[in-house]
Amino acid sequence: MPVKKPAPGDLEPIETASLDELRALQLERLKWSVRHAYENVPHYRKRFDESGVHPDDLRSLEDLAKFPFTTKYDLRDNYPYGMFAVPREKIVRIHASSGTTGKPTVVGYTKKDIDTWADVVARSIRAAGGRPGDIVHVAYGYGLFTGGLGAHYGAERLGCTVIPMSGGQTEKQIQMIMDLKPDIIMVTPSYMMTVFDEMERLGIDPRTCSLKVGIFGAEPWTDAMRRAMEERGGLDAVDIYGLSEVMGPGIACECIETKDGPTIWEDLFYPEIIDPVTGEVQPDGAEGELVFTTLTKEGLPMIRYRTRDLTRLLPPTARSMRRMAKITGRTDDMLIIRGVNVFPTQVEELILRIPKLAPHYVLEVEKEGYLDRLTVKVEINPEEGVGRHPEQKQALAKELAHLIKTFIGVSANVIVGEPYSIERVTVGKARRVIDRRPKD
Repeated sequence: MPVKKPAPGDLEPIETASLDELRALQLERLKWSVRHAYENVPHYRKRFDESGVHPDDLRSLEDLAKFPFTTKYDLRDNYPYGMFAVPREKIVRIHASSGTTGKPTVVGYTKKDIDTWADVVARSIRAAGGRPGDIVHVAYGYGLFTGGLGAHYGAERLGCTVIPMSGGQTEKQIQMIMDLKPDIIMVTPSYMMTVFDEMERLGIDPRTCSLKVGIFGAEPWTDAMRRAMEERGGLDAVDIYGLSEVMGPGIACECIETKDGPTIWEDLFYPEIIDPVTGEVQPDGAEGELVFTTLTKEGLPMIRYRTRDLTRLLPPTARSMRRMAKITGRTDDMLIIRGVNVFPTQVEELILRIPKLAPHYVLEVEKEGYLDRLTVKVEINPEEGVGRHPEQKQALAKELAHLIKTFIGVSANVIVGEPYSIERVTVGKARRVIDRRPKD
């Protein structure tokens, strides 16, 4: 069983450094990162020049507020390689989002970036209680984006034995857990609950399995969910945070001895909280939108990247670096359904692929136990002369549900209604999302 408190010598010196040492290192690295971006990425040079700022203007950490923000749209506008700060041949790995709507988001890493990422995920797993020799089951996706491979490299770097397997084959996954006896699992919390459900269906008490620590991320989850998983699974549930544009999993992670919010690895990622409307930097403790600047990334430096995640910065506890509170929501219209990012426009695009459906829809999200349930309500297109028999509606519902599962990656309950059954707006924006999930 992983120990709960690090032994003397387990931690890197920076994890227990003084505030002065940490801030001096951050400023040194910040100056390098801003200059690296300015000199090597035409987009950054243009944006800095338009804002009237230059890397020489960065003399303190507070001066970062003078520089413009970066968003996901900047990555899409410079698709595919325009945001890279090194020649493409120096990039050793590229991840790209599916690009269901618009151009995909592309992120890239140099060999040094991959080493840094592996180190920071290893640090995260150690903070969560893992130690060399532990068996770690990485059940994040090994697909287009960064979760599975990032977690994998970090677990190997720490010296763990890694069992890789993406979710979706629950019975096989359970057999593997029971036979290979991993100490730690890295997975979304909602999928962990699915695994527990299936274990119980098979007559297995989850508390009797080998898992001692769950490192959960990729979707918001509450302390109530933590308590439920810990009680049900007999393990410690620890929160990890990551964002592919900034690095991937491992930007922040809770320490098992406190479990009081993910510690941000501030020697590598400089955090700010801003007012999502005005863009003004907020003091520590105030809630707002989380913004990150990378301090060491070579391939894809990120200067003041707007994450759209709402949280607040908290004082250090188990380490010398600040913590972030659990994510409370997002400033845009993105939904996170069982760890998958879902935009209403993605669903809209798929509806438009089926001429027999009208381009009117509503997404309803509810909690079914501890799991998210997505219902997509659409209606028949009267211009297509579609029959109204239940069988015909069911066929259309099945077709759309299949497209959503294939191209977005979530299961949805699709209800096909009569023409004009969905509320129309007479002014302003259509209400595309009804989120009935509890806010606490």
